Amino acid sequence: MTPKALILFAHPDEDGSSAGASLLNRIEGEPDIEVRRLYNLYPEFNVDVEVEQAAWDAADVIVLQHPFYWYSSPALLKEYLDVVLEHNWAYGTEGKALAGKSLLTVTTAASREENYRPDGYNKFPVETLLLPFEATANLCSMTYEKPVVVYNADRIEPEALTAAREGYLQTIRHLLARHAGGEGAAH
Repeated sequence: MTPKALILFAHPDEDGSSAGASLLNRIEGEPDIEVRRLYNLYPEFNVDVEVEQAAWDAADVIVLQHPFYWYSSPALLKEYLDVVLEHNWAYGTEGKALAGKSLLTVTTAASREENYRPDGYNKFPVETLLLPFEATANLCSMTYEKPVVVYNADRIEPEALTAAREGYLQTIRHLLARHAGGEGAAH
């Protein structure tokens, strides 16, 4: 069976998201990749748990793509994870549905990379601030992949955005190829 990727795009203002939307546009339409725009699907935050769990079941690689809001994700993504990743489905003694799958965070940050250093404005690297997603992957017996972070998203140069778009696609293809090769996720 061909591995599949599920992209969960959580941006409350997709029209105002030049970098995030551009990344998504590069991925959308690629074979074996399903894109779910969470704010379009669930504007009232009433997530259909059964439908979403089926989408996770069908995927080998799950991508959480979102802007970097207040050192985390927009509220709908948090709500989504809270209700979809149920005990004894995603984790717990009987919760093995996600074991061996990959979880990748793709985020766009308005600030420059140097602001996310101990001596920078924000004091912490983005990867450190994303640790709750890594902990979630660990709890669900998933492999947490190295996050893709696009810095300076509001003012990104066209060449840098093109490179980020291609890098994103290559990351997804690499993860799908790894799952196709039977390697799955290393725990």
